[in-house]
Amino acid sequence: MTEEVTTNEEYAYLDRGGFSSEKYKIELRGLPKFYGIAELKKLMNQKLGLSVSKIKRQKFGNHWLYACFQNDEERDKAITALNGYEWKGKKLIAEIAKPAPDPLVKRKQECKGNDKNPKRQKTEVDETKSQEERLKDAVIPYWKLPYEEQLTLKTKEIKQVLMKFDNELWKIDKQKRSKIEDNRKLYDGLSFELKPIERSPFIEGYRNKCEFTVGIDEETKKPTVGFRLGCYWAGSVAVAPVQVLKHIPENMKKAVLVFQEFIRKSELPPYSPVDYSGYWKCLTVRQSSHNGDIMLIIAMDPQILSADEREKVMEEINSYFISEESCGIKSVYVHFVAKRRAGEEPAKPIHVLGATHITDTILGRQFRISPEAFFQINTAGAEILYQKAIDLSRVNDNSTLIDVCCGTGTIGLCFAKHCGQVLGLELIEKAVEDARANALLNNIENCEFYAGKAETTLHAVLARASADDVIAVVDPPRAGLHMSAITTLRNNKKVKRLIYISCSPASVTKNFVDLSRASSKTLHGAPFIPICAVPVDMFPHTKHVELIVLFEREKEPSNEVAAIVEENTEDEKTLDPEVKTDLEDNQEDIDDTLCIEI
Repeated sequence: MTEEVTTNEEYAYLDRGGFSSEKYKIELRGLPKFYGIAELKKLMNQKLGLSVSKIKRQKFGNHWLYACFQNDEERDKAITALNGYEWKGKKLIAEIAKPAPDPLVKRKQECKGNDKNPKRQKTEVDETKSQEERLKDAVIPYWKLPYEEQLTLKTKEIKQVLMKFDNELWKIDKQKRSKIEDNRKLYDGLSFELKPIERSPFIEGYRNKCEFTVGIDEETKKPTVGFRLGCYWAGSVAVAPVQVLKHIPENMKKAVLVFQEFIRKSELPPYSPVDYSGYWKCLTVRQSSHNGDIMLIIAMDPQILSADEREKVMEEINSYFISEESCGIKSVYVHFVAKRRAGEEPAKPIHVLGATHITDTILGRQFRISPEAFFQINTAGAEILYQKAIDLSRVNDNSTLIDVCCGTGTIGLCFAKHCGQVLGLELIEKAVEDARANALLNNIENCEFYAGKAETTLHAVLARASADDVIAVVDPPRAGLHMSAITTLRNNKKVKRLIYISCSPASVTKNFVDLSRASSKTLHGAPFIPICAVPVDMFPHTKHVELIVLFEREKEPSNEVAAIVEENTEDEKTLDPEVKTDLEDNQEDIDDTLCIEI
């Protein structure tokens, strides 16, 4: 009987109300060895007329996954269409999948000793650690290490990523193996130079943006604004206060406490991910490193609040914060965030108090920052990052810079005084508006910005380049650039050099490979050759590191290329599966967030 009750509790979330993709999930097996998530979604949504809302790739094994839908009808339609369907020489098997158990309930059962499954009795939380230690381990895992040791670790991790890329180059391009091996003797095992890591100018209080969660402190049992001690799927919803975290500036911590006091006085409780009740969800704080001005974006689930009740909430926020300028709060927004259906546009933040923007400065340029605008979270580190990119690019007055995924124009506008022309492209129209406004703010006249997907807009933007010396700067989302954009860059012979900036180098290895692989039927242009890489530490006390890679266009291939195109095309098909899936693990995000800097 106990086991039956435990099982019922683990699946009770399905009947609480609210949408869960676990309700309408199928298991898809028999998949081919090589495929991409975007490719599979195209098959399902476009060719078969399905409406998949989410695809969950499994960590181990590429031959099966879960696909989620919005309702029973769409799920059953998918099973009918996919079961027995032949794709890439494989016959697919589609069946209804059992929903996943609630991890929070599962964790509680483990702690009580009611879980009979020995594989699930293992707990991830070290109960001997204090809440403060657990918080630091979760948010700033290198907090115990001296900064020099952190830099050493990050350099080692970056080198491992680049070695993986380098080994793939050796494997797929037989013509260059000899040169690669010779270069490895010069560059400590790599075929190109890995320069010393650039240090962050500040290692404490360096963040200009943080997203805090509203929840319950497991020690005080009070509503708290802070960081989660673990994710829900790991069985944790507890929130801990952030005053002990050294990477957050003091004024930002004060702003958090001001808002925390407000929600503790509020009649509305915090949002609970356990039963989807409550209102206050999170607080985003943005701070200018230039003048200390702070912007708050307060996110709440409106539940069933009427329009008048929402208006009352915004009036209460206005009244409370209008007198709270002690920590530099100059702008306040409210963002009503409700569960969206597929295809539904997300709600925008509503301006409640103060200025609509704050401003910050990088390399002498001023930038206005709106609630949703991308801006590097370490302003002083961004100056080093952008200056290093400028130096590597070797731009001059006769150069045109193509800023791919330009966001609000920060990179292009910092380049502007060093080159003759800057052309930026960006998916988000609001970001393009901000980029144009930033150009006016800085009296810059040689920059133009365009809205559109990189894979569809890049060709037209490149056609506007007035110079023969064209340099592309690519700073995409974590998942990297769409293959169509890579192909356009490869096939446009005007692009002589390319600067690739990545905040997640391990995720974009496939982009590096496709830029560098030999010419083929798809990639007509000569390859880009990696010349050097520069790690820049933008995130002290964490595992993350930014990476700049300089690529230069190889000299035009000889006539012999035509004879080996077929061979190289075959090489594309035999890309190391581990490398091939690095980018594809994040491919779900590309179609919806391509060219949004994150």
